[in-house]
Amino acid sequence: MQADDVVAARELLRDVISLTPVLQSRALSEELGGPAYLKCENLQRTGSFKVRGAYVRIARLDDAERSRGVVAASAGNHAQGVAFAAGLLGANATVIMPERAPLPKVQATRAYGADVVLHGGYVEDALERALEHAARTGSVFIHPFDHPDVVAGQGTLGFEIIEQCPQVRTVIVPVGGGGLAAGVAIALKSLDPDIRIIGVQAEEVAPYPGSIAAGHPVSVRPRPTMADGIAVCRPGDIAFSILSKLADRVVTVSEESLSRAMLLCLERAKQVVEPAGAAAVAAILEHPRDFEPPAVAVLSGGNIDPLLLSKLLRHGLTASGRYLAFRCRLPDHPGSLARLLGDLADLGANVLEIGHERLTPRLNVDEVEVVLQVETRGPEHCGDVIAKLRGAGYTLHFG
Repeated sequence: MQADDVVAARELLRDVISLTPVLQSRALSEELGGPAYLKCENLQRTGSFKVRGAYVRIARLDDAERSRGVVAASAGNHAQGVAFAAGLLGANATVIMPERAPLPKVQATRAYGADVVLHGGYVEDALERALEHAARTGSVFIHPFDHPDVVAGQGTLGFEIIEQCPQVRTVIVPVGGGGLAAGVAIALKSLDPDIRIIGVQAEEVAPYPGSIAAGHPVSVRPRPTMADGIAVCRPGDIAFSILSKLADRVVTVSEESLSRAMLLCLERAKQVVEPAGAAAVAAILEHPRDFEPPAVAVLSGGNIDPLLLSKLLRHGLTASGRYLAFRCRLPDHPGSLARLLGDLADLGANVLEIGHERLTPRLNVDEVEVVLQVETRGPEHCGDVIAKLRGAGYTLHFG
């Protein structure tokens, strides 16, 4: 693939997609020790970058192919991109999604006009079913990342980044199958070969580091991760061939860093992002000295179930030392709980939730266990609360 392919894709998309903003982040700039920016593709039509590649792929089908309809497999963002693009281009769309795909993504895909089929526990299961559907019905399979038209469409994001932030030295991109990072790498390296392209994967499902070391795509076992949008077990052949040459590095990030990144995006940048969409921010938080500023972190998607968001934000508050959950055994007599709550109040900790347990077998007959969820003012205050409670004779248990 060449940069001209991305230029042509950009012309196809000119009146279809939004030009998403690039916003400076003071919080991330402090982490990096230089300017850091957010490319807010979470504000794109359908809520993610995926519409770029999906539209280019379907737009380039001939009339006969389009009349047979299209089929795709996705955990959500590609599903919405395909459904939206197919609707604009007059093609019927069927989308196979994992059974545990987030409900808002399923509902949005249907709202864009696609027939949704839920199948399997992982994207790979949905992919197998989608290929079977294509073979049986003659529908054209729209791969989420491993097709030249899809890669070219995603790569249009790279041209926008350098136009909006011409001084950029490092671009950090979430990586699942690798189509976005590959397309962005082609676009950016064609204009400035010295710009560094850093891919980011969730460490629970991260085939790229091992694949790059092996020199060819290798698979990893599927494991649960909050970053379902990039939980792809094997790199795409096309994307890998590009990234193995053009990407400067692929790093991994922990679940804790992903939740902290989501919290930072919401609290400091006022951007709602899904865990996969926050992966580039998580990389800056986890590896702040690995990126030369000015750096641009791509927020690749913002489609998240509000119920999941509430859980993940609590996870992020815990990871950032502002939320403390623990169990504490007390003597089962009047005043014990009041004393503990008074000590917490004196320490400036705000009790959010409390539970009382008397019947568990691990307790002595004269004991009670209290389960507390407490708000603190940050890591130092959190550590101080724990230390002073222990110093006062309380036995705390976590997890």
